[in-house]
Amino acid sequence: MKTFTTVAALQEAVAAAKRENKTIGLVPTMGALHEGHLSLIHKAKSMCDVVVVSVFVNPIQFNNKEDLEKYPRTVEADLEKLESANTDMVLLPSVEEMYPKDFVAREWHFGQIEEVMEGPQRPGHFAGVATVVCRLFEIVMPQKAFFGEKDFQQIAIIKEMLRQVQYPIEIVPCPIVRAENGLAKSSRNMRLSAEALSFAPNIYATLKQAVEMSEHKPVAEVKQWVVDTLSNMDSGKADMKFEPEYFEIVDDTTLQPVENWNGGVVGCITVWLTGVRLIDMIRFR
Repeated sequence: MKTFTTVAALQEAVAAAKRENKTIGLVPTMGALHEGHLSLIHKAKSMCDVVVVSVFVNPIQFNNKEDLEKYPRTVEADLEKLESANTDMVLLPSVEEMYPKDFVAREWHFGQIEEVMEGPQRPGHFAGVATVVCRLFEIVMPQKAFFGEKDFQQIAIIKEMLRQVQYPIEIVPCPIVRAENGLAKSSRNMRLSAEALSFAPNIYATLKQAVEMSEHKPVAEVKQWVVDTLSNMDSGKADMKFEPEYFEIVDDTTLQPVENWNGGVVGCITVWLTGVRLIDMIRFR
């Protein structure tokens, strides 16, 4: 595994691989790696000759300064995991390396797909995501890039960004990796206490029940049931309760809310638990 801290050095190594007609896969991460990230790397290894992983906590996608400060940073542990996953190249850039003084960010407009769910809750977030991913694409110009489906809306944004810039890169969505208790693997889970970690799996359990309900209940009723169930769930501790930020049942392509179960339908949820923002999703149809 080769580790690079500068864009120029990485580009030189990637160019050498491309001269040997090797296919390049990119896995962008913000570090604090877990089994979900490693599953992306394994998928990339199965489809590409060379896998590049970036580890960069992107400041411009955080609309909350405190959230940026609290985001876990575990570089040494990350490098050990990347080595064990047989990663070929790792980019560990500074903010100045990613965004030099002469860097000019594009203005992004994503229409309806950024006007729902995460969009209104996190102003500027998707522009920041698009900027950093586009920058990584321009640095590496891989044939394929790998993203986890937990951030379902993010994948739609990146696909639309690619449509706008017309880079010949295939986006490969990868399934959510869950703990045995159903909790979606997330870097933010590190911030949960042991008690909160044992309570958090109720999010996915509730979503699974919602899928069963969808066989005989209308969309609006299922949606309200999920929000009410989580809001009223008793953890046994007064200071530990779910606070749903949103739960939307949407078309899996347009991300717009649906009124019936026709076509591809997914449920996307964000829930606060003891000050930690947890995201999950489930497919209905």
